[in-house]
Amino acid sequence: MKLTNFIGNEKIVEHFASLLESTHFPHLIIITGESGLGKKTLARDLAAALVCRSDNKPCGQCSQCRKAMQNIHPDIIEYIPSGSAKSFSVDTVREVINSAYMSPNEAQYKIYILADAHCMSEQAQNALLKILEEPPSYAVFIMTATSKNDMLETVLSRSVTVTLEGVGIAEGSKYICTHHSDIEISQAQSTLELFNGNIGRTVESLKDDKTALLVNVCCDICKTLVKGNEYSMIISCSALQQDRQSVVFVCELLKKIFRDALAGGGNCEFISGQKEAALLLREHLSAKKLTALVEVCSQLKNSALTNVNNALIITQIPAVLMQAAGR
Repeated sequence: MKLTNFIGNEKIVEHFASLLESTHFPHLIIITGESGLGKKTLARDLAAALVCRSDNKPCGQCSQCRKAMQNIHPDIIEYIPSGSAKSFSVDTVREVINSAYMSPNEAQYKIYILADAHCMSEQAQNALLKILEEPPSYAVFIMTATSKNDMLETVLSRSVTVTLEGVGIAEGSKYICTHHSDIEISQAQSTLELFNGNIGRTVESLKDDKTALLVNVCCDICKTLVKGNEYSMIISCSALQQDRQSVVFVCELLKKIFRDALAGGGNCEFISGQKEAALLLREHLSAKKLTALVEVCSQLKNSALTNVNNALIITQIPAVLMQAAGR
C-alpha cells in the first residue's frame, strides 16, 4: 500500500496494508501522536484506500480515490471539534451514530474520521460506545488523538491503536521542500532535527519568524554562559514566549548545542546547526560541565512536557544553567 500524502512510519503502514487485505477490517482505528506528525493525513489516506476500487489501494486514479482526495466523497465524513471549548458534544456523537446506520452511497465502507478525539468528553465517548459495541458491517471509525490516555479504556479495547513517530531527516526534508518551494533543504534538515522528525511542526516553524527568534535566544544564552553573566542571560530568556512549545524547543536546541560542544572538532557534524556557539562553549567549558548542561536541559524539557508552569521554567533557566556551568 502506497499512501498518497503520508510518509514515514513504514511498519504502521504495512500493518494497515495487511488489514486491508484481510476480510475483516477493524471498525475502530485510533491514531495517536503529538500535533504535526500527520495523524489526520494518515486517516484521510486510509479512508481513500477503503473506498478505492483498485487492487493497489489507494490508486489515486479511480473515481472513488479522486473524490476522496477532493474531500467530496459522500461516504467519507469528517468531524473536527469546533467552538470555543474545542470539544465534541454528545449531540455531535448522536449525529454520527444516526448517520452511521444509513447504508453507504457508493463505496463498500462508510468512514467517519473523528479528528482530535482527545477533546471528546467521557460522556460523548460513552455515547459512541453504543455503536462501537455492535457497529454496522460497513461502518469504520478513524479517530485521532494526541494520547491514548485521553480515551476511555472501553473505547480503546474495541480499537486498533497505533502511535506515530517522526520521520527520517532525509525523507522528511525532501518531502517538505517538494511541497514548499520557498524552503531550502538545509533549513528543512536542521529544523526537522530540532523537532525530531515532526514535519507539521517543522513547516509551521519555518513559516514563522518565531524559530529564528528562539535560535537567537539559544545562541545568546551560550555566549552569556561563557561570560558568566547571569543578568544578561535573564534578559535573553525574557524574550521567550510564554508557551510550552517554545520552552521545549529552546531546551532541546541547547541540549544539542552542548552535545556538539562535547563532540566538536575535526570533521564532526554539528547536529544543532550552531557550529559557532558549540565551538565557543568547547573552548571555554570542560567536558564535565558540558555534560552537566546536557542533563540540566533534559530536566528542564521534561518539566515543560509535564505541565510545569512555563513562566517558572523560564525564570529557572538562567540559574540552573549557570550552576551547571560552574559560573
